[in-house]
Amino acid sequence: MEFERRNPLTGDVASSAPAMGAGEMAAIAARAAGAFPAWAATGPNARRAVLMKAAAALEARADAFVEAMMNEIGATKGWALFNLGLAASMVREAAAITTQIAGEVIPSDKPGCLAMALREPVGVILGIAPWNAPIILGVRAIAVPLACGNAVILKASETCPRTHALIIEAFAEAGFPEGVVNVVTNAPADAGEVVGALIDAPEVKRINFTGSTGVGRIIARRAAEHLKPCLLELGGKAPLVVLEDADLDEAVKAAAFGAFMNQGQICMSTERIIVVEAVADAFAQKFAAKAQSMATGDPREGKTPLGAVVDQKTVNHVNALLDDALAKGAKALSGGRADSVLMPATVVDGVTSTMSLYSDESFGPIVAVIRAKDEADAIRLANDTQYGLSASVFTRDIARGLKVARQINSGICHVNGPTVHDEAQMPFGGVGASGYGRFGGKAGIDSFTELRWITIDTLPGHFPI
Repeated sequence: MEFERRNPLTGDVASSAPAMGAGEMAAIAARAAGAFPAWAATGPNARRAVLMKAAAALEARADAFVEAMMNEIGATKGWALFNLGLAASMVREAAAITTQIAGEVIPSDKPGCLAMALREPVGVILGIAPWNAPIILGVRAIAVPLACGNAVILKASETCPRTHALIIEAFAEAGFPEGVVNVVTNAPADAGEVVGALIDAPEVKRINFTGSTGVGRIIARRAAEHLKPCLLELGGKAPLVVLEDADLDEAVKAAAFGAFMNQGQICMSTERIIVVEAVADAFAQKFAAKAQSMATGDPREGKTPLGAVVDQKTVNHVNALLDDALAKGAKALSGGRADSVLMPATVVDGVTSTMSLYSDESFGPIVAVIRAKDEADAIRLANDTQYGLSASVFTRDIARGLKVARQINSGICHVNGPTVHDEAQMPFGGVGASGYGRFGGKAGIDSFTELRWITIDTLPGHFPI
């Protein structure tokens, strides 16, 4: 039995995939567990070689990835190729760390005792990936776990099953042993039961999830029943702070990229631009002009920077946020209400805490401009949120920028750069309602291995009893 994903723009069938049920999850988990011991015992350079082949196999599927992302989520070609480039980089970074999974010898107070801290693979890792950056986040869910010697199950998004299937095809071509890399696809109505069955499976030892805060809470609660650790990268309401000494042209460029890349459907998307009053009018004028120049169009034609949003639900949500803000005194500087998934780049000035746009994640091409009295007020506003994933500060004074960055409650903060920035080797994750744990680099090793204490006694023992 299969389910269909439809193109958000045309309504045509974009892809179909097996509609697996909760009853099939035990066998998949057992299959992964059966393949784990041999893969865990595989040497680091052998694991590296297979991962390097996987990166090349991903890149060889560029045209197929572009077609799948355009049809399944309305993405532009540029967004699809950006996804592919960073995903391949993530796999190569994972390959590079196979020999970096190191331990240490710790001095012991016990005579003749050699004490070691060793990092060892965990077992079966469940990775649950979303649709919005599907290649990046699908690969991120499994690459470092595999590098560390784990077997993996990728729970593909119901919104982009073909895109996620292409990842699995590339990894299969690379030569991972049978059962080491597994994929689960399911109809949207069955998602809760399928994920629940996977979390409950005793073979699954850890879970990583990228997606909404609401679903993240459900997954964390289910995992907690089994005392299984989770890595959760959840929602965001990223602030971009513009201080009075900022280079406004640079701030405008970064804000436009952060707010409207992939139609604002990125966990790091700039959702709040917090501008010190002294430069607010000048910034708003420049930023509105930039947003007005960013056209939206059919991503298949490839003529516009913005493509389609993922579904009508997003259109309705963004329209409701806009209506609420305008009714309470805000002003639209560009864009406006949309009647289709081809939504305009919308800038709303004068947003206050009484408006839903101030606090609710939009996950669409709309951004709030919030005016601050001064630096201290800007920091207060930046922190007036339940979320804490990414943030940004613009100032010509680098020391000041660092000082402000360290006062913003977020897992990531960039000085004079956009809120949307990801690199394979960086520790990526948030605080508060944006989740906990870190993907990337050495932080990823910590997330996907167990730290064990092992000792060897080399002298005869002396005991009090």
